[in-house]
Amino acid sequence: MFSYCADPSTLEGLKWLSCYLTTGKHFGFYLSFLTVLGLLAITAPTALAFGFAGAAAARSRIAPVRWIGKTYTAIVRGVPDIAFFLFFVIALDQGFEWLRHKIKCPDWEDPIRQGSDFVVCQAAKLPLSSAPQWLHETYGFFLAVLTFAIVFGAFAANVLFGAMRAVPRAQMETAEAYGMSHRQTFWRILVPQMWVYALPGLSNLWMVLIKATPLLFLLGVEDIVYWARELGGTKNARFTDYPHGDWRIWYFSFLLVFYLAFTRVSEIVLDKIMQRLTHGQATTAGEAQRKAAS
Repeated sequence: MFSYCADPSTLEGLKWLSCYLTTGKHFGFYLSFLTVLGLLAITAPTALAFGFAGAAAARSRIAPVRWIGKTYTAIVRGVPDIAFFLFFVIALDQGFEWLRHKIKCPDWEDPIRQGSDFVVCQAAKLPLSSAPQWLHETYGFFLAVLTFAIVFGAFAANVLFGAMRAVPRAQMETAEAYGMSHRQTFWRILVPQMWVYALPGLSNLWMVLIKATPLLFLLGVEDIVYWARELGGTKNARFTDYPHGDWRIWYFSFLLVFYLAFTRVSEIVLDKIMQRLTHGQATTAGEAQRKAAS
């Protein structure tokens, strides 16, 4: 980046460090923080949508829909997260390619499953082998987001289902007595009030989601953990221009500070949201606010 970085062998001290920290690989490390933040920004609302759909299905009056909602939350919550993270990426990838194979190659006669291999026509592959590298990375990121959303959506569904049950039944009966339909009662009475009961559980789930972002490394996405391991290692041919000892402790210490700072900011924001939601509510937190104000 700097003109004096042309010959690394002549550098010492801060000049060496400035050149080392501004290599292309380090900019990849810096951009990987945006990858993590982007994952959280997209996954959180998507998982919440999955969770809301699962919770609404679990309390449905239609038995098959109710079974689907409860099965979704039970299966995902009962299996280790890492198993689902590794399973869904493969399953989703093969599922998308299978659908494209059926549409684009209807005359294909060979079996798709050939032993342990999954074989589809070239036109059905995602992404195409001729696609640029950024498209491959975007597709991998999309699969990771969808996997995170499915897994954490099941936990969100359990939280929201409990929050829906926490809303006093008397309010629902009063609304029905005034002539509201089941749908009107759900959207006008139940949903607006359930968030105050759901936020503590959703807050914990947000923290767990933050701590789960290093699993991107296992899903093939070059995240901050991947770059910290690569840049901090001692014997890496890609960084022979700037040789150094085992610096992984420094890189991972930086990640520790980043995650601690991020979770602390999240706690402050979530506390503000909780105060806003509980203001004037007949809940424990609302009563505490009234007593503090008096």
